[in-house]
Amino acid sequence: MRSGDETPVRVGVFGLLGSGNLGNDGSLEAVLGYLRTEHPEAVVDALCGGPEVVATRYRIPATRLHWYRGEYRTASRAGAIAGKGLGKLVDVFRTAAWVRRHDVVIVPGMGVLEATLPLRPWGFPYSLFLLCASGRLFGTRVALVSVGAAPIGDRWTRALVRRSARLAGYRSYRDAPSRDAMRAMGVDTARDKVYPDLAFALPTPPASPTPGLVCVGVMAFHGGNDDRDRAEEIHRSYLDGTTRFVRALVEEGRPVRLLTGDACDAPVVASILDAVDSPLVTAAEAASLADLMKETAAADTVVATRYHNLICALKAGTPTLAVSYAAKSDALMDRMGLGAYCHPAREVDADRLLDQFRALEKRSAELRRTLAERNQEAARQLRDQFTDLTTALFPAADHAHALREAP
Repeated sequence: MRSGDETPVRVGVFGLLGSGNLGNDGSLEAVLGYLRTEHPEAVVDALCGGPEVVATRYRIPATRLHWYRGEYRTASRAGAIAGKGLGKLVDVFRTAAWVRRHDVVIVPGMGVLEATLPLRPWGFPYSLFLLCASGRLFGTRVALVSVGAAPIGDRWTRALVRRSARLAGYRSYRDAPSRDAMRAMGVDTARDKVYPDLAFALPTPPASPTPGLVCVGVMAFHGGNDDRDRAEEIHRSYLDGTTRFVRALVEEGRPVRLLTGDACDAPVVASILDAVDSPLVTAAEAASLADLMKETAAADTVVATRYHNLICALKAGTPTLAVSYAAKSDALMDRMGLGAYCHPAREVDADRLLDQFRALEKRSAELRRTLAERNQEAARQLRDQFTDLTTALFPAADHAHALREAP
């Protein structure tokens, strides 16, 4: 590691950033805030899914994660299949060359060690493996910071994820089930710590609830990696149950604001707007996690599916009901004191969801106090996380800080 007094530390950030997922970008924003505050001398750039967005929005140089631009489109023609295959080989050298130019690479949050949504082993798991293997080869410390993990059924995906985690120089998790999942996969987690999701380090908007307003966060949900055979059936069931729930709220005269967290969620919003057809139902156009937090801060109550929709609502201090599609949602709700208010995304029952919603609203004032306390604790834990990161990744800076603080 180079001393900060000699050559600026070169820090890379890595992941599916700038690709339309607001949660991923929120994690990046939190890490950049930490770096700019605690290590302003660091030279930062990104290897990511949407380099144009990252470069424009966050003012750092950015390189495309994959050589082949059609990486995440289904390849059916011979040319596309050949392009993907060649891209896998080219990315070995591109990733290695990028990693070699850095002293530290940070993977900021995200569910990089899970397959709770459909995922192919030769997609992001392969990219993460190339990153961690290159880091080990060139002596670049790779840090997986407050990441999500979950049990993985597919053997190839599981093997790549397990190997990536073992090769990383630093690991922390956003909840205890994530650490447990990696331990069950054979990773030594004795020194790994659990901290809140990085999005809890972002600024909190002032609470300004609009009487009666309900934010409903929707998702293009098709089940998980092991549900591919039932994907359309699961999606239809989820969409039908969610639509019926929104219609029931409208029939009671409640205004409903539809939220998304990824560009792929837009068709779900369009379907609900078309099916309910009421001026009481509107759709938010959030461009960032900060925008989503403002939306949830303006609500009396939130009902949401996508993980970072839940985080936005909980961080804003708004009573929230989770339409849960993975253990990470249940763990988050439990951490924030709302563990009783979860509903399965695979079996959305509009009537039961409405009953849970009413029970939640009856405890609204009490739950707002609970959330305020839990948010203070999350902020404290993330300050500890960033101190831990400085010790692990920036020893020269940490030593200089200790000397300044000494009597």
